Amino acid sequence: MPAQRHVNYSLKPSVINAAKRWDKPFVLTDGGGLYIEVLPGGSKVWRYSFRLAGKRPKLTIGPYPQIGIAQARDIHEGMRALVGQGIDPAQEKKAQEEERGEQVRRSVTFRNFSLIWVAETQTHLSMNYRMQSIRFLDSYICPEIGDMVLGDVKPRNVLAILEKYKTTPTTADRCRSIIQQIYNFAIRKLLLDTNPATPLRGAIVVPPKTHHRHLSEKELAVFWKTLEKQRSATVITTYAVKLLMLTMVRKSELRLSKWVEFDLKEGRWDIPADRMKMRLPHRVWLPRQAVELLVLLQKITGHGEYLFPTRFVGAGGQPISETTLNHLFKRLDFGVPGFSPHGTRSTAATLLREHGFAKDVVELLLAHTERDQSAAAYSHMELAAERRRALQFLADKIDELTSEPQGALAHAPAQ
Repeated sequence: MPAQRHVNYSLKPSVINAAKRWDKPFVLTDGGGLYIEVLPGGSKVWRYSFRLAGKRPKLTIGPYPQIGIAQARDIHEGMRALVGQGIDPAQEKKAQEEERGEQVRRSVTFRNFSLIWVAETQTHLSMNYRMQSIRFLDSYICPEIGDMVLGDVKPRNVLAILEKYKTTPTTADRCRSIIQQIYNFAIRKLLLDTNPATPLRGAIVVPPKTHHRHLSEKELAVFWKTLEKQRSATVITTYAVKLLMLTMVRKSELRLSKWVEFDLKEGRWDIPADRMKMRLPHRVWLPRQAVELLVLLQKITGHGEYLFPTRFVGAGGQPISETTLNHLFKRLDFGVPGFSPHGTRSTAATLLREHGFAKDVVELLLAHTERDQSAAAYSHMELAAERRRALQFLADKIDELTSEPQGALAHAPAQ
């Protein structure tokens, strides 16, 4: 049986929950030095005030309601027992944390701790961002330092990774950034005191981002016809490129699309907020040509979760990687070097603006959200018909351009 408590605790959940915030902090006493402090912001924190060696320190136990009444009282009893023995519970807590940190330094590998980092710090981020972090860890970082004990990784080990990938500076610097974030997390956990990636900040010079090249109408026609004739990629990848242009979404939003998000009868695609760059849901009014492509695609991949599953054995139906479309664009030789998947958005936006569609309509198609969220919601509702008309115009225009003779287009000068 548990030992009889020597404190007459008095707080009840109803009292704590009813406490409203004031301009200044105030306390709700429970007993034996245990109390809840209600902060001006409204949060409530368990604390323990005790007398030891002529002083009256206080120790934070944790937030309420994450730490309930019973748990707080159990922790309090343990601390009171230490004070009764003349031991400062704050110093004891620090010593225990240091011991745990030493155990981690002696046993936990970088790979295992990186999984904890992903689980505890990446959940609020988009699925695409989390998958990118995991891919960088699996492909570039963990093969080099994953099996090393967390505390044994030195700046020279991080530098070796940067040197290995210095020909792709964006990749190298992203590796450094992820390693630095993981060790900052370890420091916040009081497991380590130093970060081996911090001294290497600036070791890799990342070239400035370049503007994404957009295509003229003549170039767009050649691109579309070249795409239809290519045989180096699967039909699934080809459909993905076409839908990227016809919907004006970002590559990650298309790559991770799921069949449950589509209503082909209504010609509608609803992308959830967690996959959008602006963290707001986005609706795409699908043109007739996009619906026709999706009906064909559904016969191929409709049995699974994702529209564009990878074809590699053992991938378990996961979506194509972010490099799949990049590689296809690099292989397409249609007279415009350097054209990228992101360039489909600027191409479509430029074409629509040149044909008289309003800037507000195009911005909504691109999911560029206004700072005023209420205005953004109003525009989203008011311009739905215009957005539907714009995407249908875009699809019809591509049909019109690609129905012209190839010879007249193939020799058109690049703009």
